[in-house]
Amino acid sequence: MRILLDECVDQKLRLWFAAEHDCQTAAYAKLAGLKNGVLLAAAEAAGFEILITTDQEIPYQQNLGGRRISIIILCAPTNRLVDLKRLVPEALRSLDSIEPGQVIRLD
Repeated sequence: MRILLDECVDQKLRLWFAAEHDCQTAAYAKLAGLKNGVLLAAAEAAGFEILITTDQEIPYQQNLGGRRISIIILCAPTNRLVDLKRLVPEALRSLDSIEPGQVIRLD
């Protein structure tokens, strides 16, 4: 599965997904600086299936109907790696059942 880590996510988190999936940071994928709808469209065009972010507003700001890319929102106490990596096991499990255009929020 091709996974894109949003810029707001610590880049080191990629290591926890890369063992089983093609996981790239926005910077590595040359998608840095893109926001919301433009980022989603560019990520889909680049073949990414999942966007992992900490931006909890995306579902309210974007119409995800018809999108091929799915979004996993990591809702940790902070955006620090120590807090985000606690959500990785649940995020990995959700990859088995997530549907295109679906948003999953992990607390």
